[in-house]
Amino acid sequence: MRKSLYFFLLSLGLAGIYACSKNSVKQPVYEDKPFTQDLSVKYYIDTISNHLLQAFSDRNGAIKVFSKEGMLHPYDGKFLYPGSLDPDKSYRFLTDKKIAATGLYDQQIVYLSDSVVFSNAWAGKLLSRHGLPGAAIFCGGKDFEFLVSDGKSLQLTKDSKTLWAGNLSGDEAIAIIYQQQANQFWILGKKSLSTFSAAGNQLTKVFDGSDFTAFDLTDQGKNLIIGTTDGYITFDVAAKKQTGAINKKLPSAHITAVKEINGKVWFGSNEGAFALRADGKFDYYYGERWLPGNKVIHISEGPENSVLVLTTAGLGQIVFKKMTLEEKAMFFEQQVRLRHIRNGFNATLSGMEHGKLSTGSMEDSDNDGLWTSMYLGGEIFRYAVTKDSAALQNCRESLDAMERLYSINPVPGFPARSFERAGHISELHDAERWQHSPEKEWDWKSTTSSDEVIGHIFAFGAMAELIDEPSMQTRAVALIDTVMSHIVKNNMYLIDYDGKPTMWGKWNPEYVNAFPENVGDRKLNSSNIIAMLQTAYHFTKKEKYKEKAFELMTKYGYLENMMRPMSVIGKAPEDADEHAKHMSDGWNHSDDEMYFVGYWGLYRYAFNDTLKAKYKESIIDHWKAERPEKEGAWNIFTALTGTDEFDLNEAVWYLQEHPLDLIDWTIKNSHRKDIDLITPDFRKQTTKEVLPPDERPVQRHNANMFNLDRTGGNGRSEHSAGDIWLLPYWMGRYLGVISTPQK
Repeated sequence: MRKSLYFFLLSLGLAGIYACSKNSVKQPVYEDKPFTQDLSVKYYIDTISNHLLQAFSDRNGAIKVFSKEGMLHPYDGKFLYPGSLDPDKSYRFLTDKKIAATGLYDQQIVYLSDSVVFSNAWAGKLLSRHGLPGAAIFCGGKDFEFLVSDGKSLQLTKDSKTLWAGNLSGDEAIAIIYQQQANQFWILGKKSLSTFSAAGNQLTKVFDGSDFTAFDLTDQGKNLIIGTTDGYITFDVAAKKQTGAINKKLPSAHITAVKEINGKVWFGSNEGAFALRADGKFDYYYGERWLPGNKVIHISEGPENSVLVLTTAGLGQIVFKKMTLEEKAMFFEQQVRLRHIRNGFNATLSGMEHGKLSTGSMEDSDNDGLWTSMYLGGEIFRYAVTKDSAALQNCRESLDAMERLYSINPVPGFPARSFERAGHISELHDAERWQHSPEKEWDWKSTTSSDEVIGHIFAFGAMAELIDEPSMQTRAVALIDTVMSHIVKNNMYLIDYDGKPTMWGKWNPEYVNAFPENVGDRKLNSSNIIAMLQTAYHFTKKEKYKEKAFELMTKYGYLENMMRPMSVIGKAPEDADEHAKHMSDGWNHSDDEMYFVGYWGLYRYAFNDTLKAKYKESIIDHWKAERPEKEGAWNIFTALTGTDEFDLNEAVWYLQEHPLDLIDWTIKNSHRKDIDLITPDFRKQTTKEVLPPDERPVQRHNANMFNLDRTGGNGRSEHSAGDIWLLPYWMGRYLGVISTPQK
């Protein structure tokens, strides 16, 4: 059976039936219109000597922060470059006022002292005395009337006259809101909700409860949202009763602040801030990606479509900015070039001091070749789409680095993992793997893995096909031929400096088929080597690559291995050897990366249409297994097959929701009650639905998208967007499933 299949497929290949798929299926296209991108500007404070209480922005966009120690204002902050909260000396003669609270009235900053309500606005004419020396709460009503409270007593004052005085019986007032439509104040106590009619001077308790903490009017005054120490309550204003049960299914149930801003309800808590979305879920802002501290004190509307989130450690200004995907791409393009190009490689910035970018160093990596291949692939697609000379130069510089991996070591056809200047081996990762280069002043890293090689072949193939500069095409093809000749010559092994195969550079049937059929490496290695041999044949036309590919597919069952459904992949059986068991203790997301990167050469350079149809079937089967992750790159790679079903919306969701801040801040989600946790399965899925990228740890495509937390090394490193974001975006543009910007 296999013999007949071998001759059938070989005859098709020899006939030169190369598959340039004429797909009649119309694929969906995302129209790249401006979307809302959030980012954070942080302002830190000395938490030992300052106790922050409130933050407001006036009609001019000036931000004022009130603390027990006096008024503060933000200084010198911008995205990724935090500022500070400094003493506000702009109004010199505020310092002798015993300010107890601040607020807004008609978009102007208003102050409450131990004796007056006053402001520097309106030419300073607002100066209304009250009779509550311990007052700490106030709110403005109609025509400069202010309701003032010290917790127990309440006074309505205007022009230094007390219009009404009363008490909140059996409770302590903690917040006051004015409802303009009804000309009434709402007073929240620790265990009650009351109204005060300014027209009739009538105080009425309307609701009893417990452990109230904060509240705000929402839905154009139709509802009140009342925060508690264990969830929030929705209160119907017209009916004056609670709607439904208390909502505890929240990122954090201990509510410290509530504020509706631009139609969206925001909550502060002891573990970050979150905003209620239209679908009933929450956008969660936790950790120093977003906030200086996680204990939120106060939330208010900020200038220029932003939200001010005051924490015990400082002020976080969440900014909402309209941009297209291409504009986001250009931001990331600059990020890579400014901080992440090491010897031409796409590198991580590490060793930073608490997110301070100027303190970081670009580090070496086991996979310098792979991460650079993925970045290079993105730049190749960018150039193919835009013909931008900067993109071409980026390609040229990364090609220089990739090419040198082959010349810096003494083994013919063998690519090093990385290289670095001599004399620093003890300072590099995996010092035992580094070797001295024949090139003076340089060292190189050995033990190159299979994921490096598949990355190389992907990038070199894309360059040979899509870069219209003959010298670069020639170099790319030569590199494909170099490494593949090495592998074929050495019986399908990658042979290191010591004359032995590297740990992972093994595609020989004796190794591959030694794995049980349900162990992923049997399928993966088969898929990768056929993709590499096809790429080599396509660009060199050397028969040895085609013959070896057909031999592996037919005589040794590699096609059968490749076509095995992903649903079969699992743990090795009990009678398997220890290596197989170790390799199949759970889903390996690095394997997914190797598969999909390899699919470019597997599908695009297929020997014939018969194989191409089979490859498409296999790719889509894999994609179906990956769908829960909503992985941007895997959805875009699947579009390569011409299928009209590849979760374009989820790919765009990945691209839009990805944070602009790629620093490795501490991230925590495992405590949340608004997500459905499940028992981790073989794929290591931990939640029913994957969280948005801006709420989870920053990670490469080879990580588990269901990772909930990141601890340790807070602000110590910054990832490059080159492989994480730019590859799927520019590939989507090249494949035509993401449009040019539609402004």
